[in-house]
Amino acid sequence: MRKIFYCTLLSLLVASTFGFKPPKKKPVKYIDRNNMDLTVKPGDNFYAYVNGNWLKNNPVPASKTRWGSFDELREQSTQRIKTILEEAAANTSASRLNQMIGDFYLSGMDSIGLDKLGYEPVKADLQRIDAITDLAGVLNEIIYERKNGTGAALFGFSIGQDAKNVTQYIPHLSQGGTSLPDRDYYLKHDKRSTKIREAYLQHLKNIFQLIGDNATTSTAHADAIMRIETALAKAQMSRVEMRDPDKTYNKFSVKDFSLSSPSFDWKGSLVKFGVNGADSIVTSNPSFFKTADILLTALPVDDWKTYLKWKVVNSASPYLSDAFVKEDFSFTQVLSGQKEQTPRWQRMSGLIDRQLGDLLGQLYVAKYFQPEAKQRMQELVNNMVETFASRIKNLDWMSDETKTKALEKLNAIMKKIAYPDKWKDYEGVVISKNDLLGNVRRCNVWGYQEMISHFGKPVDRTRWGMTPPTINAYYNPSDNEIVFPAGILQFPFFDFGADDAVNYGGIAAVIGHEMTHGFDDEGRKFAADGNLKDWWTKEDAAKFTKKANEVVAQYNAFIVDDTLHVNGKLTLGENLADLGGLNIAYEAFTKTKEFKEGKKIDGFTPAQRFFINWAQVWRNNVLPETAAQLVLTDPHSPGMYRANAPITNIDAWYDAFDVKEGDKMFKPKNERTKIW
Repeated sequence: MRKIFYCTLLSLLVASTFGFKPPKKKPVKYIDRNNMDLTVKPGDNFYAYVNGNWLKNNPVPASKTRWGSFDELREQSTQRIKTILEEAAANTSASRLNQMIGDFYLSGMDSIGLDKLGYEPVKADLQRIDAITDLAGVLNEIIYERKNGTGAALFGFSIGQDAKNVTQYIPHLSQGGTSLPDRDYYLKHDKRSTKIREAYLQHLKNIFQLIGDNATTSTAHADAIMRIETALAKAQMSRVEMRDPDKTYNKFSVKDFSLSSPSFDWKGSLVKFGVNGADSIVTSNPSFFKTADILLTALPVDDWKTYLKWKVVNSASPYLSDAFVKEDFSFTQVLSGQKEQTPRWQRMSGLIDRQLGDLLGQLYVAKYFQPEAKQRMQELVNNMVETFASRIKNLDWMSDETKTKALEKLNAIMKKIAYPDKWKDYEGVVISKNDLLGNVRRCNVWGYQEMISHFGKPVDRTRWGMTPPTINAYYNPSDNEIVFPAGILQFPFFDFGADDAVNYGGIAAVIGHEMTHGFDDEGRKFAADGNLKDWWTKEDAAKFTKKANEVVAQYNAFIVDDTLHVNGKLTLGENLADLGGLNIAYEAFTKTKEFKEGKKIDGFTPAQRFFINWAQVWRNNVLPETAAQLVLTDPHSPGMYRANAPITNIDAWYDAFDVKEGDKMFKPKNERTKIW
């Protein structure tokens, strides 16, 4: 999440704003008092006031790890995708598109055929690894696995934009090699981390026994993998450190980088990766590769062979027989607390969306997306840009010099809405209804080749980082763009029939959120053209940092359970984007006819409905195990704090709900953080 900042909120404009007549539809109750807990004072816990009864009545389903507004939409999206896949599977001869996604779906639903195969689909990989005799063989296998979609061992490799010269592609090398969700699980000695390590060791043993090892050998293999991954975890930077784009931009000539990690032979390795003519690389963590280099030569080749086998089998397990799928899920349960396996059809829906997203996206958009929403969204985005520009001009803490640069960047933002202008065609990908793992790997190979094909070519700014059905949005600093897939353009974010307050408190706040990412603690370091370069005066940068630190302190105080606090530094970018986005959306809302008329709907004023829908967006029940994992890994704060924290800094919320001193959420006016 360093180069692309993902967000889980988004807002849209109301029908009346542009005189658009919404299509007729079944009436929707946008704010339902039955979901609220009106016994809670809004100023004590606004999230509970808005969502209290909904939270009581909507526990996490057995096959989920959390359940909230986003999850309801994702459930609906996967049901729609299921319909598309079943229709395609029933008529695979109709077109290449139907054949590819239909046969992919059939290959994944054939559980009987997969059980008959056992681990046969990976036997050739295991035999190839068994034949390795030296370090050169280990390195060749690491490259082979990456190119052939069979695993991702030791480090990350990609072709991406040079952050300081965004018109050029360059090889990127990043820390990696571990399997647990965060390095802390290897390094901390608290009760939860210890439990997860113990479960992980048992999981490793079980997997190796499934591929034929006895108990003694599987134990030795598990220990070897844990040693390697723990050493790699120690060399990794923390997630907070990885949020610093200056710290993670380290450019070297290939020759110089090879001096610090000679075992890798980077000149030869890049050629083997399929990248010819590269004279420079960028790495996020140079010291990681020094450690990896030492480990390569210090540890026995047999240990590396074990590690490489694990990477292959781990990546393949979800697509093998039921024994592997169940073992994979049993460890997932320890990490997340999930009670039941996600239904097979739903796993296949998500898999095909990830692997053939542009094929599936074409059918999704044609069947479920209202074209009018794209135009409306474009108009709303432009409206939000105008409001943000006005706010920048009126800032009392920023100099005119920096304001000019900020406005230049804001006005240069590229807007992408609903779906790409051109679709990927996946030319050459062969999909078979009898080869699930092969289908996954052939898609991986196509994706890899498509990625490296960019090297040496002009940067393609038409590409998307999400598929059309995705319930999400993002900002990409190197392209200075905001992107809103079709999937998120529905209630509670947006609805043609909703009043302005609902749409502004929903999708407009998300639009503002994504724009603000360009000006958060990371995004602000990228200029209008997308390059990583400082465009702030020192005085303005210092003022911004002081205000941002107020936000860090506010979120650090929030408790997830008795032992875990929100990490204000890890979540800073998202928290700043929430605060900025909500402020911008509210000011834009105050310009509407509905706001100015001030009429109540369902007993609530326009201002109240705006903030209520904002809080509805974030309603969310989460399993304790998942909540603990998210505190370590997720740059977003928990739903309750995303709903409650920003509004305590907005004067209009206090006025709308008559929040006064003595209420638990009250902040004195002079302590309310105002940035964008």
